[in-house]
Amino acid sequence: MAWNEPGNNEKDPWGNRGNDGPPDLDEVVRNMQRKLSNLFGGQGNKKSDENNNASNSGPIGMGVIVAILLVVWLASGIYIVQPAEQGVVLRFGAYSSTSTSGPHWHIPYPFEQVEMVNVEQIRNTEIGYRSTAGRSGNTIHSESLMLTKDENIIDLKVAVQYRIKDAANYLFNVKNPDLTLRQMAESAIRETVGKSNMDFVLTEGRSAIASDTKELLQSLLNDYKTGLIVTSVNMQGVQPPEQVQAAFSDVVKAREDEVRQKNEAEAYANDIVPKARGAAYRIVQEAEAYQSQIIAKAKGETSRFVQVMNEYEKAPKITK
Repeated sequence: MAWNEPGNNEKDPWGNRGNDGPPDLDEVVRNMQRKLSNLFGGQGNKKSDENNNASNSGPIGMGVIVAILLVVWLASGIYIVQPAEQGVVLRFGAYSSTSTSGPHWHIPYPFEQVEMVNVEQIRNTEIGYRSTAGRSGNTIHSESLMLTKDENIIDLKVAVQYRIKDAANYLFNVKNPDLTLRQMAESAIRETVGKSNMDFVLTEGRSAIASDTKELLQSLLNDYKTGLIVTSVNMQGVQPPEQVQAAFSDVVKAREDEVRQKNEAEAYANDIVPKARGAAYRIVQEAEAYQSQIIAKAKGETSRFVQVMNEYEKAPKITK
């Protein structure tokens, strides 16, 4: 007789009897778990053990998840500082410490953060002009025109190269350190040029002015603790203003002509003077030789006359 025919009192596969009602879903799940346990060699557990395992699995699972999240959070604090960088550690937004190259660890976000700063990169700022694609671009007359000690105006262009020395000072001591450096560089070059005459600036004084400007600029940067160090100051161009360049060119040409003619005169003198000195020396030597010859001849004649006179005094008749 089939299990679902009337009058069959045996249990059906779902644990129900005849037409007592639909199968209990919880009982079906327990039956399936029991069968799977037997299939993989397990033993059936009592109902009380199942309830205990179900009640304990929740806290254990949550603990594992929390532990994994904690490990991941702690691992997120590992960072590596490259050889050309410095790592600035911020704790709640305030400066905490500076890290050098190599692996490090910090308390992860939101407690601490790390900002990487490249301290080996050479930066450049321009005074009096702005370059584009490696070429000298437009002249900024408000920056390039400067007053000299002798109250002349020159048009000067300067390029300053620098790098970061202290990342913490660079980030926190000055609001915009790069702009501050450019303004300080303009101030330093104006002060240096203001202590020099125009001719000195335009001719042999370029290297001296660049050196003095670098020293003065570095002193200003140190006073403000900008964390920057100047590597070089280069004079890109120095000339009189456009309005007087033609007249100044004439002056320069006249000065060059003066120098050229002076050099030619010196060359002529260097050629003539040695020849004149040689001729004079030869004449002196000839005169001295003639003098020696005449004196020797006179001395010889005098000696011969004295000898004859002595003999004459002894025997005048015979001597005659």
